[in-house]
Amino acid sequence: MPDPRLERCREHKLLDIVVIALCAVICGGDGPTAMATFGQSKETWLRQFLELPNGIPSHDTFGRVLAALDPTAFSACLQRWVQVCVARLPGEVINVDGKTSCGSYDRAAGQAAIATVSAWARSRRLTLGQRKVAPDSNEITAVPELLRTLDVRECTVTLDALHCQKTTAATIRQCQADYVLTLKGNQATLQAAVADYLGAVRADRTLGFAHAHTQTVDGEHGRIETRTYWQADAPDFLPGFADWPDLRSVGLVEAVREVNGVATTSVRYYLSSLPVDIARFAAAVRGHWSIENSCHWLLDVVFGEDDSRLRVGHAAENMALLRRFALNLLNREQATKLSGPSKRFKAALDERYLVKILTG
Repeated sequence: MPDPRLERCREHKLLDIVVIALCAVICGGDGPTAMATFGQSKETWLRQFLELPNGIPSHDTFGRVLAALDPTAFSACLQRWVQVCVARLPGEVINVDGKTSCGSYDRAAGQAAIATVSAWARSRRLTLGQRKVAPDSNEITAVPELLRTLDVRECTVTLDALHCQKTTAATIRQCQADYVLTLKGNQATLQAAVADYLGAVRADRTLGFAHAHTQTVDGEHGRIETRTYWQADAPDFLPGFADWPDLRSVGLVEAVREVNGVATTSVRYYLSSLPVDIARFAAAVRGHWSIENSCHWLLDVVFGEDDSRLRVGHAAENMALLRRFALNLLNREQATKLSGPSKRFKAALDERYLVKILTG
């Protein structure tokens, strides 16, 4: 990574600063003060593999570097590390979604909370990359930019209804991946046509269109949820059919949730470049929520991302990258059967375990 500091101001090596910051985040640190405290407490251990020519950086140094470090270059480092760890991801379901760091706003400076989009490899439980949403733009433009930096060949990319856009679908196909896009009101005419068509498929009123369906039943904590998945060939009479790159199938999920004897039903519709393969379609649809449950929820609840008040320069974005890097490392350590918070606590107490997390 390029060092953003003037050469005459570099009392501490950039590598030392970043490594200490990452170790501190793994062990429960939440900002520059915690990073400096971690470094001071672990200085003897850190000197085994870091130079530390002028000792441990101060909390001000950590803060200045986090604010000045180029987040694009930092994100590229994260992506290169992931590529080394997992090489290729054929067949993987890649969930792409946005997240806002609620505490990063600055009312006095008129700065809104920063929003980022991330790509999450579901089965490997790894963040593949992150891109900040420009203040004058939205997630719709940030997602294609992120995807073009990733190797998602032969993967299935899932996105929510906001990203049911022809340009996004085209980018995914250019990346040699397949898409499963949630279809809602932002494509109202197409949604209505897909609903009518799949209604005819379910009533067996179509001829010559391949289709399939399956059903799953889950129950826990007094709740029973039955999901019925339908997928069918996408007919060329759908409105705007030719504008959707390689559109091959459409699908729906009907979810019936029963709690204390009261049932509620919801139906969601999808566009996809996948052929009719109900098992693959169902896995992609159900797997999309992994980014919320296994990534965003942990970042907020375990890492306290929404509570972070870092907001100067690029500090909030770079801290978000450090959290995702730390979460990746914690998820890769599978030998110890502990929860995320317990792994962090153990790493803070046991230097050997921290090395195990760092080295995968």
